[in-house]
Amino acid sequence: MELGLYLAAAVVGGLLATAVRLPPLVGYLAAGFALGAVGAPAPAGLEQVADLGVVLLLFAIGLKFDARTLLRREIWLTTTVHLVLSTAVAVGFLGLLGVVVPTLVGEEGVGAFALVGFALTFSSTVFVVKVLEDRSDTTSLYGRIAVGLLVLQDVVAVIFLALAGGEVPSPWALGLVLLLPAAWPLHRIWDRIGHGELQALFGVTVAVGLGWGVFEAVGVHGELGALVMGVLLAKHPSASELSRSLMTFKDLMLVAFFLQIGLHGRPGPDELLLALLLLAVLPFQVGFYAVLLWAMRLRRRTAFLAGLVLANFSEFGIIVAAVGASSGLMDERWVVVVSLSVAMSFAVSALINRRGVELATRMVRLLPHHSTYQLHPDDRLVDIGKADAIVLGLGRIGAATYVRLRDEYGLSVVGVEHDQARVHELEAQGFDVVRADATDIEFWARVERAGQVRVVVLAMPFHNANLIALARLQAAGFTGKVAAVARYDDDVAELRRHGADAVFHLYGSAGVALAEHAAEVLLHREGAGHAVDPETAAGLPPAD
Repeated sequence: MELGLYLAAAVVGGLLATAVRLPPLVGYLAAGFALGAVGAPAPAGLEQVADLGVVLLLFAIGLKFDARTLLRREIWLTTTVHLVLSTAVAVGFLGLLGVVVPTLVGEEGVGAFALVGFALTFSSTVFVVKVLEDRSDTTSLYGRIAVGLLVLQDVVAVIFLALAGGEVPSPWALGLVLLLPAAWPLHRIWDRIGHGELQALFGVTVAVGLGWGVFEAVGVHGELGALVMGVLLAKHPSASELSRSLMTFKDLMLVAFFLQIGLHGRPGPDELLLALLLLAVLPFQVGFYAVLLWAMRLRRRTAFLAGLVLANFSEFGIIVAAVGASSGLMDERWVVVVSLSVAMSFAVSALINRRGVELATRMVRLLPHHSTYQLHPDDRLVDIGKADAIVLGLGRIGAATYVRLRDEYGLSVVGVEHDQARVHELEAQGFDVVRADATDIEFWARVERAGQVRVVVLAMPFHNANLIALARLQAAGFTGKVAAVARYDDDVAELRRHGADAVFHLYGSAGVALAEHAAEVLLHREGAGHAVDPETAAGLPPAD
């Protein structure tokens, strides 16, 4: 009964959020708080399902993550300085509230304020990765930077929990280094598995059994273990395929995660007001991220995109607050306040990031411009030269399109891909490919200045990414033809409505192409003197 109630609430919440053009997860959060407010009993296993969703999410992140990113100055230095600045701002803000409205914050000291501020410095890995996946930006430069910052934040949170009364890792935790050589046999096993449900089962087993299970057994947070196991398997050729196969399963279980956030106590008016006021810290956090990343010689747009996507509080903050309260470092009511702030920040961040690309483009004027030679090597603008055609997204469909345009039609083609590993792989195969962000208005300005591009093919795997790139093309004044790929009928209609000249329906057109191939085979056999009897083709015995 409870399970049916929660499922129905999630569906209703998701539909209402979609109706007002918000991400469904905002509706799941609202449903969770509504159920918590009326005292609805949580169904058995909700927390376990939510934990499993987070474990698979972090495992999927690891499959796409390059651990060397953590050694970069823009990651570790930004994380450290941002943590200090954000905590200081929160302490000052709560202290000011304590002077102006002392009854609202209670009789807490600076230590409690610092702990609350520290809890609110973290951004939500779950939320941020969902936003990046929706934009197809997980492997973009700002996406990789955001994920790197999140990973370091999670490490800091784990260290705090161990020092502040959480579970202290056992001496056996040192044995986790043995997972490094264990990656080799796992790769060999994976080679023999192939595709389909066995591959997905293998991924779940590694994430939950070796990642979550082993790490939890030695006193280390299992979520970190799932991320580590993903990183260890990231070099396998089928890593992207496994990540995609886990996507629907993972997304469904994450609904439980968003629902249960609303079950952290029943807030009173003071807690609601205090949680709402704490959202005032978010603009400072965005500003700190943007300025710090800009100081690392990243482009202003990259810095603001990363700052905006990180503009939320983290579920880890709830855990930090709970451990602080259980250790007597602050009052229990702050756990409810932090939980509410986390949920509210998701709603605010969803609204902001719905138009995050456009906002980042407008906000660049707030910071001085870097010259091209001053910029970080990974963030310098590129020029596509004298290309006739550009293919955005060089997966299987994009790469096949590239080859066809080049070899069959004799066009000068340039591919655009934002995954560095994929760029190197394609260059080794003889592709002319540049690493760039197709949603970047400045990149399209360079394309327009080249003046020779006649056709652009939008072949990225996510519909939203193709829509954003189409909008960027139009904003840059591109006058050539645009072709796009789409999976569903409504996606086809939306791309055409926004100005695409031709849309390839992936599933529908595949059926047409298959029929044409079948007809060609049939005609070829007939032309060779091997006429096919209809009854024989149908599997019937020949007539007497």
